[in-house]
Amino acid sequence: MIVEKVSKSVRTIEKKIKVLVIDDSALVRNTLSSIYNSDEEIEVIGTASDPYVAVEIIRQEVPDVISLDVEMPKMDGITFLSKLMSQHPIPVVILSTLTEKSAENAILAMEYGAVEVVAKPRLGTRQQLENVKAQLCEKIKAASKAHVRRRGISSNAYKAPARTSHSSPIQTTEKVIAVGASTGGTEAIRVMLSEMPLDCPGIIITQHMPEVFTTQFAKRLDEICPINVREAKHGDTVLRGTALIAPGNQHMCLKRSGTRYYVELNSQPHVNNHRPSIDVLFHSVAQYAGKNSIGVLLTGMGADGAKGMKNMREMGAYTVAQDEASCVVYGMPKEAVKLEAASISLPLDKISNHIIRKILQTN
Repeated sequence: MIVEKVSKSVRTIEKKIKVLVIDDSALVRNTLSSIYNSDEEIEVIGTASDPYVAVEIIRQEVPDVISLDVEMPKMDGITFLSKLMSQHPIPVVILSTLTEKSAENAILAMEYGAVEVVAKPRLGTRQQLENVKAQLCEKIKAASKAHVRRRGISSNAYKAPARTSHSSPIQTTEKVIAVGASTGGTEAIRVMLSEMPLDCPGIIITQHMPEVFTTQFAKRLDEICPINVREAKHGDTVLRGTALIAPGNQHMCLKRSGTRYYVELNSQPHVNNHRPSIDVLFHSVAQYAGKNSIGVLLTGMGADGAKGMKNMREMGAYTVAQDEASCVVYGMPKEAVKLEAASISLPLDKISNHIIRKILQTN
């Protein structure tokens, strides 16, 4: 009985995730504080109407995670984030409205070092808030486990390299590269695609991200990567030198008609609490491409993609998991390694070249 009481006591004093909420709307600050505090693992240590107030709070107590609005008066969220990540890196979750301009700023914030982006909850009925509560708290918990690094203020100034072909042409008629990522994945995908030559196999990508944001994410990658990048549409052909990104709130599956690979989108129920789900993509790749596919599982919280990658490997695919040292969150790749789903684990900056060499060796 005494041991049981001690165990319960230990559980109650476990360290909570300290969160600082920054938003210029008092109503939003109060709503987010209520949502975060409703989770027994999270504690809001302060709220700020602008970055200047936030700095004073941080001087008193450093939070584990910052919940940040990107559009604020006095100092916008992007400017604050750039200063924060160059001086005192702290995991940041961006909350943004579902508008094209806000989504564009949110994607820019990811380049500056934010680890998650989520749609700002609509302040409607209690049921609407209940529907987003789990997602918001999950994002905070994922961010608290992120390994963030100091960045220079101009680190986001990516320039698109010249779109030139690989020195050794790659025969990719029946090759497909499938990629999955979550927390920290926007930067990981940028690094990977930046190293891909124009004649690389067609790439299909599922990144956990809300709708509208995936549209802007694809547009941004198309500007700064050598290959073509776009948000996938139902029926799109998987083409050499092109990456297709699953739209937010839709699953993406690979299909095949003769020698042509194409994608299908659907709104089936969430899988592993996600839509789009990486497992949905990977299982379809295992079925329709098998040994002619390569699977890549990048940084992210949870286990989405691990079982799908296992299925791919069992069907003869070559599979790569990002290694722990280079992950923002070593969750999904870790689960894949546990399942022996990964043929190899590699640092992020080695993955693209390794894949290209592997393809050249097998052609």
